[in-house]
Amino acid sequence: MNSDSTSVAGADGPVVLYDGTCGLCDRLVQLILRHDRRGRIRFAALQSDIGRGLLARHGLPVDDLDSMVLVEGDRASVKSSGVLRTMRWMDAPWPALHAFIVLPRPVRDFFYDRVAKSRYRIFGRVDACMLPSPEVRARFLS
Repeated sequence: MNSDSTSVAGADGPVVLYDGTCGLCDRLVQLILRHDRRGRIRFAALQSDIGRGLLARHGLPVDDLDSMVLVEGDRASVKSSGVLRTMRWMDAPWPALHAFIVLPRPVRDFFYDRVAKSRYRIFGRVDACMLPSPEVRARFLS
């Protein structure tokens, strides 16, 4: 892995790793972009070199695309924890949803897994990762 991918989730803020071909994930990225007006959250597709590098760096499987991952420095949060921790970085009222972190992770992840298993059927697939607008392009790591 090159030095660019090892330093990507450092002082510059969190990185959301998402399935670049999932319609639900695409909508989630759009939601985050709208509600992170300070532009602190950056993005990388799980399928990208940077995404795969960050997964490997944190000991996560590089071929498992059933989880959104939030990388904050040396910490990687997956599934419901990743989603809820991402909410903390967003504009109000989204950080209030982080309160659900008090629920036991197996309970939260049970519901997360149900959505993840049916996300392609319900929300469809996209042919490729979204092409970000020039205003937000710098927030997408490639």
